[in-house]
Amino acid sequence: MDSVRIDKYLWSIRAFKTRSDATQACRGGKVRVNGADAKASREVKVGDVLTVRKGPATFTYKVNELVSKRQGAKNVAAFADNLTPQEEYAKLARPVETVVFRRDPGAGRPTKRDRRQLDDLVLGTEESVSASWEEGGYEQWEEVAERWEEEEKASAGEEERKGFDMWAEEEQQESWFSQLDEELDALEDGLDVLDERDDNKE
Repeated sequence: MDSVRIDKYLWSIRAFKTRSDATQACRGGKVRVNGADAKASREVKVGDVLTVRKGPATFTYKVNELVSKRQGAKNVAAFADNLTPQEEYAKLARPVETVVFRRDPGAGRPTKRDRRQLDDLVLGTEESVSASWEEGGYEQWEEVAERWEEEEKASAGEEERKGFDMWAEEEQQESWFSQLDEELDALEDGLDVLDERDDNKE
């Protein structure tokens, strides 16, 4: 095997749950090969570096060996090196809620102690991600990325459904107007016939 389609390869190394998900990611411009955008039909070769954007994070893989069949999680390392930086996994751990720090009126600017406490709070999450990575727990962050992807797809699907509903409503309105026009035309034809009869009687 000299090459394999990128969508099939990404599915085989478990970067995506389904091959169709991998194909959609390629179409959406979320997959790159050696820094260039890749279509689903793009062929990958040993040594290629692949980047895959999932949610806020970008995952990086290096092709070690070609494969076209879905592999178990324990076998993936034989076919691809996961080169994803820890910083990308840290993006998945950041809270989505906005944290508001409130200070009493007249308290002045934050002191050095206040700033250290703020840094400890913000950096605590990244340290926990780093520890998880060192323990081999990076797979759990890939699962988080997949959940981000699913939420994005669900959101896109909701927007598409709303668009379809609006289209259907417009189509229904056009159908009503068309029917009304036909009825008005028939009424005018009937009035013309009556006018002709009155003219003939005179």
